[in-house]
Formats: sequence, structure tokens, C-alpha cells
Amino acid sequence: MISQLIVISLFLSAATAFAQANELPDFTGLVEKHGAAVVNISAVQTSNALNGQVLPEIPGIPENSPFYDFFKRHMQPFPAPRRSEPKSLGSGFIISSDGYILTNAHVVETADEVTVKLNDKREFVAEIIGTDRKTDIALIKINATDLPRVTQGNPENLRVGEWVIAIGSPFGFEHSVTAGIVSAKGRSLAQENYVPFIQTDVAINPGNSGGPLFNMKGEVVGINSQIYSRTGGFMGLSFAIPINVATEIADQLKANGKISRGRIGVMIQEVTKELAESFGLADSNGALVVSVEKGGPADTAGIKPRDIILKFDEKNVTTSADLPRIVGNTKPNAKVTIQVWRDGALKTVKVEVGETPSDEVAENRKLKQGKKPDTSNRLGLALSEITAEQKKQLEITNGLLVEDMQPGIASRSGIRIGDIILGFNSKDVKSIQQFNELLGQVKSGKNIALLVKRGDMTTFITMKLTDDDKKN
Repeated sequence: MISQLIVISLFLSAATAFAQANELPDFTGLVEKHGAAVVNISAVQTSNALNGQVLPEIPGIPENSPFYDFFKRHMQPFPAPRRSEPKSLGSGFIISSDGYILTNAHVVETADEVTVKLNDKREFVAEIIGTDRKTDIALIKINATDLPRVTQGNPENLRVGEWVIAIGSPFGFEHSVTAGIVSAKGRSLAQENYVPFIQTDVAINPGNSGGPLFNMKGEVVGINSQIYSRTGGFMGLSFAIPINVATEIADQLKANGKISRGRIGVMIQEVTKELAESFGLADSNGALVVSVEKGGPADTAGIKPRDIILKFDEKNVTTSADLPRIVGNTKPNAKVTIQVWRDGALKTVKVEVGETPSDEVAENRKLKQGKKPDTSNRLGLALSEITAEQKKQLEITNGLLVEDMQPGIASRSGIRIGDIILGFNSKDVKSIQQFNELLGQVKSGKNIALLVKRGDMTTFITMKLTDDDKKN
């Protein structure tokens, strides 16, 4: 009797496994039908060389940064650059039969010459129509017609748990296919204010960037853009830009060559349960205003620090991450209504939305060069002072640029080349001399807090000084 039960149990297990195997999706038809619209993107870049060895790229500073020339001047002591061989950078996909292609901005923005390789082995030199670093979207074009193109889906209809696939060129292996499921929607990532990412467990690696994320209908629902990794390779967390966000950017790049975004001039933070309770709110929805830019649209409208923004232009602000996306998608000069929670009551204010400076303005590489960086100080930082013109372009009144750094407490704490140090503890940073004097007054074992601007984000970075730091 027992042996019969064992046989029956094994039979049922095998039958269940067989049924489950038959229920697994078949991706072959999707790949055969839509894979031809996926392209490999490679580039020729200028590199600095001596004795046959290529010097490191300027770390963390793209060519159209206002401070690129600083680093180029100080980190390239050898005057003779040379052209490197084409190398695979990433992936992309054709969105129109006349040659328009979407990819990631970080794939093409530093390239001198972009080459697109089609599935049928044809190669074309592409024109960069425009890039948008804030969403990491780039639109490029090749001179070709009657090309296969993808079909756009609606990311709003994606459900967590449904199957999706990626096609791209990880590590240069062209037209590789990987599959997985949607892990989450509307993910907010650090310093990525304008994109509600699609999180998946699809295997994505370097070279997949810019490639399409397909649903099971063969529709593109996203652009594979980032991974979360402690090793540099895939660890189960991949992030894609929703295709509707990408096409809105592409339309503006195609029409104007740049992106126009709304802004109101506030710094915000998340409303926690404890903060909601202290402000008398029933829930933790909204975005808490930490500071208001003097003379900015929000200041003119009467928005105050400690206001909690609950609605913007009739759109609910559920989390603080919602507000930059909603404001950014609002046309400059539009007059909108903001609902705020202030002093225990709902209030309504009207604001005329301003415009965020485009990358071309905020990061114009042709800005005048500043002074040479000071020698590395106690923190291992090489700093330079910023010109009045640069301050105006970057919308700051003071600060020092981090041009270079040595390994040490600052790098371990999260300071990066290209950061702008605005404050030291409670004081504004106005000169290198002042910064070094403040630094010299700090005793070993004490904490300091540096107010740092990085792109559109401003945050405090803390670190504890030790005697060893004086040796840097």
C-alpha cells in the first residue's frame, strides 16, 4: 500500500512539473518577429595615450560639463590624443522606419562617432539628435529607410509578476535575449528625479543599456537603463525607463534638440509617519518643503518651508518622488494650483511654473576656466573656485568645485569629482582659504557636515576626521 502511494505521489509530482513546464512562456516567436528592430551601438572615442598605454578617462565628468575643460587641462599632460578602435557601448532600438533610434544618453553622449549595427549586419554612422541626462534618454538617427521598428506598449498596463524580456548586447554579445518578470513599478532611485522606473529581475549587464524591454505582446514597455550591483554585474535587480517617458523626451529632442521642464524652486523630503503625526496629517502622503528658493516661482506664489504639498495641478502627490516628475512634466509659464497642508489646514495657492535650465545652459563646456585647483588638503580634495559666470549658470551664490581627490575619508563618505561643496557645517563655503581654515579647526574624532550639490540634488554628507586624515 505504501509503495502504491509513493508511485502515485511521484506520478502526480511529475504530472504537475510537466503541466508547469507547458505553462512557461515561449519567447521564440516574439524574438523572431521583433528582434530585427534591436541594434548594437559602438563608438570611436578620443583617448589620451603615452607609450602605447591609454591614460584613464576623466572620471565622472562628461564632455559637456562646465568643468570638463578643467579636468582635461589638469589630467592630460600629454598633448597628442589618438583615436581608439570602435568598441561596443550598448544597445538601442528603431522607433521609426526612417532611422530614428532610442538608446540611453550615457551610451552615446561622450562618443566622437557613433556606429549602429543592424541585425542584418549593415552598419551606419549615426547622428546624435539630442540627449537628456536627467532621464538618461538619447535620440539618434541613421540614414536608412524601410527599417523594421518596434511597437510601443503602455507601461501603465504592466502588472507586477508578468513576464518581460530584454534584447541587447551584454559585453558586446549582440542580440542576446534574457527573460524575467516585473518585480515592481514606479521605483524611485537616488538622484533620479524624473523617472518612475520599472524594476525587473531580467538579467541585464553592461552593453544592455539602451535596449528594449518587451512585454509578451511584443510591445516595448521600457528601456533597460540601470542595474543594482555590488560587483558590476547582474545581481537580480534591473531598472527600465518606461517607454512613455522616453517617447515624450524623444519628441522634444526631435522638435527642439533640447528638453523644456517646469520647476518651482523648492527642496523637499519624504513625509514619514512621524512627521505626518507631528503636522497633524491623517496619513504620510505628500512632499514636505524643506526650503524655498528666494525669488523663485514657489516663493513668489507664497509657498513656505514646512508646507506639505498634497496636490499639484490637480494631481495627487503621494510621495516626495512624485513632485519632481509632475512639475518637470508641466510646461514652463503654465499657471497651476497647488494644494498644501499648512498649520493644520488645507490651503490653495497658485503658481506660475518656471523653467529648468537645459543641459546646454547648465553644463556648457565653453564656460571660462577658473583657477588651478589647490593641492590636496586634509580630506584629500583638490578644490577650485568657481567664476561668477559659472555660479550664474549653475544657480548658486557660493561654493567650491571638487576637481580631483585622493583615496581617503572624503571618497569613502561619498564625495565625488564634480561635486560642488556649498557649505561646511553651518557656514557657507566662499573660498579655498576659508574652507581650509575651517577644516584646520576641526579636532580629530569630530564629525563635519559638508553641504554638497550634485546635479539637481543638494544634500549633507557627514564624515568623522581622524589623525590619519592629516597625512592625505
